[in-house]
Amino acid sequence: MPTKVIAVANQKGGVGKTTTAVNLAACVAAAGRRVLLFDLDPQANATSGLGLEKLEGASAYRPLLGEGGLLEKVKSTVFERLDIIPSEVDLCGLDIELARAEGHLQQVRRVLEPVVASQRFDLIIVDCPPSLGVLTLNALAAADGVLVPLQCEYYALEGISMLNRIMSQLHDNGLNSKLELLGVVMTMFDSRTNLSQQVVGEVRTHFGDRVFETMIPRSTRLAEAPSFGKPIIHYDKYSAGAAAYQLLAQELLARLDKTPTSEIKPDQVNVDGHQ
Repeated sequence: MPTKVIAVANQKGGVGKTTTAVNLAACVAAAGRRVLLFDLDPQANATSGLGLEKLEGASAYRPLLGEGGLLEKVKSTVFERLDIIPSEVDLCGLDIELARAEGHLQQVRRVLEPVVASQRFDLIIVDCPPSLGVLTLNALAAADGVLVPLQCEYYALEGISMLNRIMSQLHDNGLNSKLELLGVVMTMFDSRTNLSQQVVGEVRTHFGDRVFETMIPRSTRLAEAPSFGKPIIHYDKYSAGAAAYQLLAQELLARLDKTPTSEIKPDQVNVDGHQ
């Protein structure tokens, strides 16, 4: 398949966004695809989650300001077929600095174009900050699709209407006419509680088949893995979390490899449950 760019985004923090970005990247790589994880979150949790240090000058900060190329920032990891563009705290200032630049919402697309053209990767996964600031908007403007993690808790849909509206605006105003909602993944699922079941049912009512069948369980092993700098399949490959992300990766690849007969655009799915 041609190189695809996927933004993993949710303006709400604590929903398993980075956990999903890191573990999906690792599982897709383990399935034989060449994957680049682009850590665009100044917190740099995806960087440390793959065992890399947060080093000054290692991030996309300079390329995004027009100084140097992004390919120079690609780093290998110890995991086969999985590379990363690390993050560091200097990305914090980019929201302000990019806002002053001409075409400020197209800088991530600009720096990614040579990376995509290099054909070094089958999939580029962008871990966005937990906000709808300039960095996240840049990622959405550059992406082919958006994957939204939602936790199985009350208020799971809070803020999704805003994300959906922004996706629609980027689509309709021509900044990214190819943008689509690739899917919603339910995280922190606990089959023992009625709450998890109710939230999943509500989200499936709203988003229909955009919701992945695979749900990510609430798991101590998943929570532990980042402190060891490893994705879950390399930390505890027999755990429920590892099995879930491997299944999710297969679902994701099936969606990416499939040629859709009719695409659902962002504005065709809303939180009122109508398409």
